[in-house]
Amino acid sequence: MDESTSIDLAVSTVIFALRPHESGTSDNAELAIPLVRRTREPYAARWSLPGGAAEPAEALADTAARKLVETTGLRPAYLEQLYAFGDPDRSPTGRVVSIVYWALVRPDLAATAIDDDNVRWFPADELPELAFDHNLIVRYALWRLRTKMEYSRIAHALLGDTFTLADLRRVHEIVLERRLDPANFRRQIEASGVLVDTGLTVPGGRHRPPRLYRYDSSVQLADNGPL
Repeated sequence: MDESTSIDLAVSTVIFALRPHESGTSDNAELAIPLVRRTREPYAARWSLPGGAAEPAEALADTAARKLVETTGLRPAYLEQLYAFGDPDRSPTGRVVSIVYWALVRPDLAATAIDDDNVRWFPADELPELAFDHNLIVRYALWRLRTKMEYSRIAHALLGDTFTLADLRRVHEIVLERRLDPANFRRQIEASGVLVDTGLTVPGGRHRPPRLYRYDSSVQLADNGPL
């Protein structure tokens, strides 16, 4: 194939996590993603999604996972393929098609990410101008996340194994960027049959302790995907 018509293959990953807001208050979290600073041209010093060139002898998901560990230190339990981005002019170096993966990680895992001058968490809706078309990729990933949040149970991927209904509602509010009526939310969640009351409560506190729930993995929803 002529070099002028060759196509390079790359992988990138969008990782979502709930992180403390810059205000530092524990009850004021925001949806954030880790970005890495490019160290070479094109777009040297600009922020970008973790990723790199696909390896010929390596599965795409394995390349995405390896690049993610190398650049951010993160090891999500599951990476799901999101979309392929391949506009002819998306890279100044020639035709590059990127296979994009995404994952949701819990705060405890997000806290293990590399934190230095070349890796930083940014609010998902307040990104600088990124390299290539990575702003477009993040906007698409956000749209998918918010759409799936409406009808699936992916919120649990941003929480621990057990959680209160208030915790679950707060995740929905942060991702969807709107307040939800607590009573209506409780009725909808309880009617869905996807939660199991663990019989445990949050220890401490002067008032009636909130109950802890977990997701019922045996319940099959219309959306069968992990994310």
